[in-house]
Amino acid sequence: MDNINLVDTFSEFKEFKNIDRETMMRIIEDVFHSMLTKKYGEDSNFDVIVNIDRGDLEIWHYREIVEDGEVEDPNTQIAFSDAIKIEPDFEVGEEVSEQIFLSDFGRREILSIRQNLVSRIMDYEKDNVFKKYKEKVGEVVTGEVYQVWKKEILVLDDEGIELILPKSEQIPSDYFKKGDTIRAVVLKVEVRNSNPIIILSRTSPTFLERLFESEVPEIYDGLITIKKIVRVPGERAKVAVESYDDRIDPVGACVGMKGSRIHGIVRELRNENIDVINFTTNENLYVQRALSPAKITSIHLDEEKHRADVYMKPDQVSLAIGKGGFNIRLAGLLTGYEIDVYRDTDSDTEDVALQDFSDEIDQWIIDELKNIGCDTAKSVLELDVAELVDRTDLEEETIREVIRILKSEFE
Repeated sequence: MDNINLVDTFSEFKEFKNIDRETMMRIIEDVFHSMLTKKYGEDSNFDVIVNIDRGDLEIWHYREIVEDGEVEDPNTQIAFSDAIKIEPDFEVGEEVSEQIFLSDFGRREILSIRQNLVSRIMDYEKDNVFKKYKEKVGEVVTGEVYQVWKKEILVLDDEGIELILPKSEQIPSDYFKKGDTIRAVVLKVEVRNSNPIIILSRTSPTFLERLFESEVPEIYDGLITIKKIVRVPGERAKVAVESYDDRIDPVGACVGMKGSRIHGIVRELRNENIDVINFTTNENLYVQRALSPAKITSIHLDEEKHRADVYMKPDQVSLAIGKGGFNIRLAGLLTGYEIDVYRDTDSDTEDVALQDFSDEIDQWIIDELKNIGCDTAKSVLELDVAELVDRTDLEEETIREVIRILKSEFE
């Protein structure tokens, strides 16, 4: 194996790993200097010259010429009789330079050089990947699905770098197969067993925020600010926005003409319902807006306990709660208030409070019904059995018995 073969071999490896030529040459120099130190004890009197243009390297050994018999360190000194064999004109006290070839090293040393080069290049590549994606945390990246497993998806970016999208960071209705293009936000970068692991997410609020930035120029330019985002991935999201320019309607700008801007985001998020509301420091109004699309009759806030008692007409309660309770849950997360919804009983004087049936219905069942906004008999009877089963943890048989008891009150 000669010098050119060694460098050419790793030049090919360099191209595959996308390492620039100068860095590759520096790594080769460092590896050879380390080998020389190990073999000779020091490398200060050696020069490793890497010829970038020719793609080869030279190793030169410099020693001082001393009288025969006065050599104390053969690494830094050479006897006069040996020096004149290299060049007859040398004299004592001069410095002699001698080229060293790979053939002068043993097989083990050459194998060690190759292994060290491979190790150094791999470490460099790993460090580059880590630094690159550490700076991309919070940014949206696009890649191609390479492998789909039960617990995660392996994605390759345009440089062939491996990215991981765990099942926990996928929208429940996500379905990808090999070759699909996927968009996600870089959630975090970890190091496992010395390897950089890039974790992606499609469920993070940051992903939704970046999608809005890409679809709404006013957000990207800073004319509209996203104050807070809360979401149940694949189901519903609420986004509070604010504009410091009175001429700009932040909600209208985010939704776009006939929903043109928000439709793209909704499709990307598998038809996730997105409510965009105007942010306000008026907490009373903020809670009302957060419960959209439900309309409120009155509201009482306890700012110290961060509780909100909201009253509304019976036909608005189900809107406030939302399918699966997502609407009221997200409204609470957005505003920071624990929201309780009550029916405005003034409009329905013939109704009976559910609590009045505590002697016939177990308290835990009453509490379960109250949790979905049903605090009166008629509010329960307005919903069919299937919807009550879907929105509560109650069995169908239990619900039918509750309905029977409530109906008997009005017969």
